[in-house]
Amino acid sequence: MTHALLARRLILAQIGLVSLLGLAATAATGAERAIDKEVVVEATPDQVWAAWTTREGIVGFFAPDARVEARVGGPFQIHFDPQAEPGLKGADDARFLALQPPRMLSFDWNAPPSLPQARQQRTLVVVRLAPVDERRTRVTLHHVGWGDGGEWDRAYTYFDTAWGRVLANLQRRFEQGPIDWRPWLEQLAAQRQRAAKP
Repeated sequence: MTHALLARRLILAQIGLVSLLGLAATAATGAERAIDKEVVVEATPDQVWAAWTTREGIVGFFAPDARVEARVGGPFQIHFDPQAEPGLKGADDARFLALQPPRMLSFDWNAPPSLPQARQQRTLVVVRLAPVDERRTRVTLHHVGWGDGGEWDRAYTYFDTAWGRVLANLQRRFEQGPIDWRPWLEQLAAQRQRAAKP
C-alpha cells in the first residue's frame, strides 16, 4: 500500500470518527428530559399490578382516595386531598393511556395545583413491572413530556422527589401493610381550618 493511499484511508477514518462524535453529541443534547426511578418490591408482578390499577391498591400506597378504571382511556384519578374542590384534589383528570397486564401501564399526568400554568398541560408516565424472582418485582417509572423553563422546571424538580417517595411507599406497602392516611387527612383538615379563620 502506498503512502498516499494509506494517508487517504487515515483521513477518511478520521472524518468518519468526527462524524460519529458529532452524531453522538447531537443525540446527547437532543435527548428528552426524563425522570427515571426504580425499586424492587417484595411482591409478585400480579400483586404490584393490582396496587397500580385498582382503587384499593392506590389507597394502599399512593394517595388517600382515587378513581381508577384499568382500561385504555379509563380514569387514573389520584386524590391527594379528597376534600378539595374538583380540579384541586390531585391528578383529577388523569387517564390510562396503555395497559399490558402485568407488565406495563402508562398514564397522563399533570403538575400540582401550586403550578397552574404547567398544570394545564400533560406529561406521560410509563410504569414497567419485571419479575426479579418468584416473590420480588422490579418497578421502573419513566416520566417524560417536559417543557422548559419557569413552572416546567419547578414541576420537574417536584416530581423528581415525589416519584421517589411514591415508589418508597409502594415498597413499604408490601413490607409493612397499607399506608394509614389519617394523619395526612387530619393535617389537611387543620390547614383548611387555619385558612378559613379571618
